[in-house]
Amino acid sequence: MSDRVAPNNLEAFWMPFTANRQFKKAPRMFASAKNMYYKTVDGRTVLDGTAGLWCVNAGHCRPKITEAIRAQAGELDYAPAFQLGHPKAFELANRLVDLAPQGMGHVFYTNSGSESVDTALKIALAYHRVKGQGERFRLIGRERAYHGINFGGTSVGGIVSNRKMFGTLLTGVDHIPHTHLPEKNAFTRGQPEHGADLADTLERIVALHDPSTVAAVIVEPVAGSTGVLIPPKGYLQRLREICDRHGILLIFDEVITGFGRIGAPFAAEYFGVTPDIMTTAKGLTNGVIPMGAVFVKDEIHDAFMNGPEHMIEFMHGYTYSGNPIASAAGLATLETYQEEGLLTRAKELSPYWEEQLHSLRDSPHVIDIRNLGLIGAIELEPIAGEPTKRAFSAFLKAYEDGLLIRTTGDIIALSPPLIISKSEIDELFDKLRTVLMNNI
Repeated sequence: MSDRVAPNNLEAFWMPFTANRQFKKAPRMFASAKNMYYKTVDGRTVLDGTAGLWCVNAGHCRPKITEAIRAQAGELDYAPAFQLGHPKAFELANRLVDLAPQGMGHVFYTNSGSESVDTALKIALAYHRVKGQGERFRLIGRERAYHGINFGGTSVGGIVSNRKMFGTLLTGVDHIPHTHLPEKNAFTRGQPEHGADLADTLERIVALHDPSTVAAVIVEPVAGSTGVLIPPKGYLQRLREICDRHGILLIFDEVITGFGRIGAPFAAEYFGVTPDIMTTAKGLTNGVIPMGAVFVKDEIHDAFMNGPEHMIEFMHGYTYSGNPIASAAGLATLETYQEEGLLTRAKELSPYWEEQLHSLRDSPHVIDIRNLGLIGAIELEPIAGEPTKRAFSAFLKAYEDGLLIRTTGDIIALSPPLIISKSEIDELFDKLRTVLMNNI
């Protein structure tokens, strides 16, 4: 390290999605991790209640994944993905499509959820063009949606604070309403009863713009980063029906819900609704190495496979698409999931998780609780004139007490590694109950 930058100098790193000035006055630093726990630089143990950032589904520093990365780095560190390949990228793709909903037989590699979303949007637009429907250029997202931070994902996303500083973003984008109806669905366990009719708003927007101009609709099956919004019963099915009626592609953003988070390999399987395109990342490599994968239906892939064979069919890709080390990590992650039954474990634990989560209902300032699989949200009443402060104060207190939680606005979001035990669920909610009881 250069002499001019001391190891404890925090100024050079402009941290993402962080209150930088607050953090650097009182840093929260992790030094190591194992299974369900982090260790801080000062030796404290912190229970991971968020799977890192919705991504460490198999727990931390798992031996099979660690060894796969070590071995691959010593064998083949990098290989170009443009006009060249390596075996593990193809092996991983085969393993992935075996898990996917029937008919989704192809994957396109990316390096993150944000890149997966932008790739999916470009595939949708290009697909209509190669089918002779280039007039389909409109993209429809949803209010309060989070689809990453690239220009495409920010444009179809619906979180105001993520959008307001970046100008007009993409043109030709519209949004359907979110599904959060606290006046009707507060403290629902699982899928809410009310709100399926909100999908019908898509019909109005499609009619406004003319169906022949709409390329794709993108939604998170469960909206995660905005505060865990569970789809009402029948809602996703109605979106599928409307898209089918008008020849519009349906994209599921499964960056969070993919790889076992709600009790099935993908939310598409859990809800019984198959999209045309599906974005993934995070749990694909257990969060260890950046990697994403976009799944597409066979007919979408095949539409591009025309013209001279020496010509590139889709002018898109990344330097690190299908990176050898990421591919090795992905294969080892899938093996770990399979050996330990982690892709369905959330289904087994969800009743216990639900009971413990909803036991916090009578804690001070709690105005709603939501859950599905091993995801949970506790919505807090905002402090008058100081939005987000109550939840952020809870985050800081939880960290001091040895628990990692995630906050968005005045909502506490929980998504622990899928290896969590019942005793660790008890520990998580005991700590969180103490925080809420003392969070004024």
